[in-house]
Amino acid sequence: MANRSFKKIKVNNLELGMYVHIPIPWYDHPFLTNQFAIKSQEDLASIKELGLQEVEYDPAQSTRITAPSQPPAPSTTGGEESDPAFVWQRKIVSELASTVRDQRIPPVEKARIVKQHSFTMMQNLLEYPTEKNIGEAKKGISSVVNLILNDNDTLRYLLDITSHDYYTYTHSVEVGILGVALAKSVFQDSRFHDIHALGAGFFLHDLGKTQIDQAIINKPGKLTGEEMTEMRRHSVLGYQMLLETNQLTEESKTILLHHHERMDGSGYPKGLNRDQIPLYGRICTIADIYDALITNRSYRRSMKPFEALKLMQKEMSGRFQQKLFKEFVFLLLNL
Repeated sequence: MANRSFKKIKVNNLELGMYVHIPIPWYDHPFLTNQFAIKSQEDLASIKELGLQEVEYDPAQSTRITAPSQPPAPSTTGGEESDPAFVWQRKIVSELASTVRDQRIPPVEKARIVKQHSFTMMQNLLEYPTEKNIGEAKKGISSVVNLILNDNDTLRYLLDITSHDYYTYTHSVEVGILGVALAKSVFQDSRFHDIHALGAGFFLHDLGKTQIDQAIINKPGKLTGEEMTEMRRHSVLGYQMLLETNQLTEESKTILLHHHERMDGSGYPKGLNRDQIPLYGRICTIADIYDALITNRSYRRSMKPFEALKLMQKEMSGRFQQKLFKEFVFLLLNL
């Protein structure tokens, strides 16, 4: 490198806030550029997954960042201020909304911050899925929806920045963003569809997995018939959770119950096919399948976006509506 202020450092010694240079071609790593500041634990994990022993960092451009700690378990008594998980959620949502509104932040940086706040918001929600936390998360989701609807420059980067490690909370965010972007493209300026309500459904589509044994969720291999039966309960469980917490809308009901239905009738929970499957569920299906393919799973490595789209077209076409899939491909290729 021409910049002599960079110094070599062992990958295992990297810390949040360090400004690093990744010494491999940009298309071989998940970051937008070869030089950037490490802003999250996900960034650190992604660097380590590259298999590098050393990278370079610039002390002059580095700052120390304290990693956010996880909130303690919510209190069962007292008001809002005595519920640490809710206070934490409200703080995250406030920072998320401020970031979305701040027009001084460049699109690439805004996308990175928005996605990180969204990950934290959904992680907290899935750990503590109380009525107050769900309601607060829906405010944060609304901010992200506003961004997607009104800022194509930042949306482009939101779709480019992908979390390659699969967790329920990261998957929820990715599917939420993809689903809203596709709904925006499909419905255009129609007044007959509430995109904010749809966004909540897309982000919360896997809420029911909080009620499934995590050993099944994270199993490194094919599920047994009994385990698959248990896993398939998450659609109905998520619907019941929103119903019991007074957070259910018709949009979220449709998405949670039907995002695993398949056009060929092979899905669940009801085995619906073709026009029996509500449109909102069909949109979520495409976002759900695509994100599952481009992220690492316990039983396989992630695919590159083009490979995932090619596989969906050639081997999985019976699972989703072709017209929507073409719209999805057009969206990803033309933003």
